[in-house]
Amino acid sequence: MRLTCLALAAGLVCLVGPVAAQPWDLLDSGKLLATGGVSQIEGAGGGGLANWALITGYGTRDGIGANLHYTTVLLPDYRLQSAGVAIGLFDRLELSYAWQEFDTQDVGAALGLGRGFTFHQNIFGAKLKLIGDAVYEQDEWLPQISIGLQHKENDRGAIIGAIGGRSDEGTDYYLSASKLFLAQSVLLNATWRQTRANQFGILGFGGDKQDSYSAQFEGSAAYLFSCRFAVGAELRTKPSNLSIAREQNAWDVFAAYFFNKNVSATLAYVDLGNIVIRDNQRGAYLSLQAGL
Repeated sequence: MRLTCLALAAGLVCLVGPVAAQPWDLLDSGKLLATGGVSQIEGAGGGGLANWALITGYGTRDGIGANLHYTTVLLPDYRLQSAGVAIGLFDRLELSYAWQEFDTQDVGAALGLGRGFTFHQNIFGAKLKLIGDAVYEQDEWLPQISIGLQHKENDRGAIIGAIGGRSDEGTDYYLSASKLFLAQSVLLNATWRQTRANQFGILGFGGDKQDSYSAQFEGSAAYLFSCRFAVGAELRTKPSNLSIAREQNAWDVFAAYFFNKNVSATLAYVDLGNIVIRDNQRGAYLSLQAGL
């Protein structure tokens, strides 16, 4: 009787063929916790300030991952907000979108723009993994290497022109290398970025001092106390294209907690230096991410 049932089952498979994969099967969430990074201020997978070579989300090479994020940066004289979405396709390609709002608060009034004058920016990103695997190739010294771009569009062209900016839109290009040393619980990242952006693009692109692309550096180092909790620091250099102010490098120290593969939170102390007529713009960075 048992052999008969097995034979009938085998015959049924032959008749109907293999069961088709369902769309939700692609949401495999097979990557290790925290290996998708958090949402970078411009929407890509990485740290808060620095872009990483890692592809966002928890989809493996056989699946996809996606996330939503909200970030706020509270400074003494300004406030920056960012919200966006990113999707990782087969641990190879990442596509992202972020919307930013920069509130000048009382500085807007001092500049004659009105209190609470805001700049808005749309950022469209793409990242492609070239070679290496930061997680699974632990016996190799070769890091994971990715290339990408971020196209930025600002809505304040007239103001940007008035302060010496050359354009209200521009595109950054970058090359990132990331390596996770599992035995030491350490992640290292370095990114080389070609950019014309003033304050990440919030004050436009190019300026009266310099209008060409310049090479800038982004670096991250993180230590994982557990698979859920990481602390680290980042540095990001920036060009100084405008005569109106001397733009300075940005840095932060952060702590990130991954509740599970669906929710994470990042808290940081961030220093953005001078922004237009205000020095010492240091404050709190908080980012929440939800996804797959």
